Parts: sequence; structure tokens; C-alpha cells
Amino acid sequence: MLKTVVQKVLFKNTTPKVLYSLYMDAKKHSMIAGSPCTITTGIGDKYSVHGGYITGKNLELVKDKLIVQTWRAMDWTKADVDSIFIISLEPMGEDVMLYATHVNVPESKAASIAKGWTGHYWKPWKQHIAGKAIKRPVM
Repeated sequence: MLKTVVQKVLFKNTTPKVLYSLYMDAKKHSMIAGSPCTITTGIGDKYSVHGGYITGKNLELVKDKLIVQTWRAMDWTKADVDSIFIISLEPMGEDVMLYATHVNVPESKAASIAKGWTGHYWKPWKQHIAGKAIKRPVM
């Protein structure tokens, strides 16, 4: 059975441009994730994160607003379909609301993926934006 992971995260004192760049700029993405990342901004371009543990391709990109990608973890079975990951960024005055929707996630992986987005992305993003040292969960 497939699951959908939905998260809504408020980022204080930042802009959609900053958040979009943290995800779509390979150097910044690698710095935040603490592991190698290759990503570019072309539709159809492939990407790799966490040293190849996560792979996929860009399906739709609207600069500073929307990211839509296929997404697959190395430990998924061949029978598991690629999931779709969507980030939508909504400015709210001095802040930004990030809406993350991750569809077609294998049921056995959904809780871990939800925890992973929070621990490996949203919390480190908040620490970086606040000028603090990034503390990542142990993998």
C-alpha cells in the first residue's frame, strides 16, 4: 500500500528565494544535508542526494515557488514505484510557509521519510537561516 506524507513548515525571517536555493543549489543542498548532492535546474534533469541514496528527476520547477520531482530511495524494492515529491513555497510577510507533499511512498517507509524530511531538511534549514551550527540526526 502507498502512503502520502504531508508537511507544513513555517520558516521565520526568510524568503522563498532562500529556501528554493537551499534545495536546488547543489553546493547549498550538500552543505545542509551533510553529504554529496548533484542537482541542476533543468526539467527532466536527474539528481542524486545523500551520496546516491536518493535519486530522481525534476518534473516541474517554478523558481522560488515550486519544486516537483520523482524521488526514490536506494533501499526500495524494484516493485516500488517512484514517488513524487512536491515543495510549494508561500511568502507570508517576513516568513515563508513551506508545503511538502510526498506521494506514492511505500507504507513501510512513510514514517521514516516523514521523520527524515524534518530531521535532515527542515530543522537544518531553520538552524542555517538563524545562523546556527547545523545539527543533523545520526543515520
